[in-house]
Amino acid sequence: MAIEIIEKPKVEISPDILKEIRTKIHEKGQVIFHCLYHNRYFFETAIRIWPSTYLYDHHSDHKSEMVHAEKIVYAPEWQMVAPMSSSYFTLIFEGLPKSCSVFDFIEQTGSESGAFIFKNIKRNNADVYYARIK
Repeated sequence: MAIEIIEKPKVEISPDILKEIRTKIHEKGQVIFHCLYHNRYFFETAIRIWPSTYLYDHHSDHKSEMVHAEKIVYAPEWQMVAPMSSSYFTLIFEGLPKSCSVFDFIEQTGSESGAFIFKNIKRNNADVYYARIK
């Protein structure tokens, strides 16, 4: 599964979804990931997020825990995604240390394949990120 961090996202996201995202209130110190999963297959696929998903600072032993997930189910449940359609979801994490400039997003699933892993993410000033999962 290829994953891409979108530095400057194009407006490919539905205007209704963008409006909903803009109206969300984000508390100071949180890291927000808005994710787009596109099922490019002609059959249903399934997604979920494990509660054991963290952000790891490259320059310290700090890890930020995921504190909330919206529009995606937690493992062991599965969320079906229709053929040739997209699913949008948001993940909220505890804040990263001020000194953090690069971090990894790692979903720890034990032995299960297909985990969401984004490596070497350059931190931005807003701590809001957009990821496209292919």
